[in-house]
Amino acid sequence: MIQRIQTIYLALAAACAFGLFGLPFATSTQSADATSLFADGIYNINDHTALLGLFCAAGALALISIFLFNNRKQQLLMGRFAIIANVIGIILVLVFLYQDGAQTGAAEVAEVNEQLGVGLPVLFIVFALLAQRGISKDEKLVRSADRLR
Repeated sequence: MIQRIQTIYLALAAACAFGLFGLPFATSTQSADATSLFADGIYNINDHTALLGLFCAAGALALISIFLFNNRKQQLLMGRFAIIANVIGIILVLVFLYQDGAQTGAAEVAEVNEQLGVGLPVLFIVFALLAQRGISKDEKLVRSADRLR
């Protein structure tokens, strides 16, 4: 249902997850052939299949949960799985970045600049948590209305 605010939050969360296809996490001033992440000078989700899978799963779960408005418990569960996939993705982004920096050595390290893609997973979590709060409020409202009948 589009008129519910949590639907808009879930759509914004999915847009943040799928926006990572266009926005990189970081860029380097020069391409480093010794690294796998910055070989082309850009670090994005296409550099590792685990990142691609996790952020696509998080976005897909957010989109799927929009259409589960009749089953709020299932919608809450899908939202939680989306948040978990996104948090694991954030952790993997950082792990890959630090592992790559340790492999290159200090002599070849170029300046790494963060880009807008770094903030999108954080925005995803914010929007998903706001949607979770709205869904749980709806569930409480329905429970209290059932109690009054």
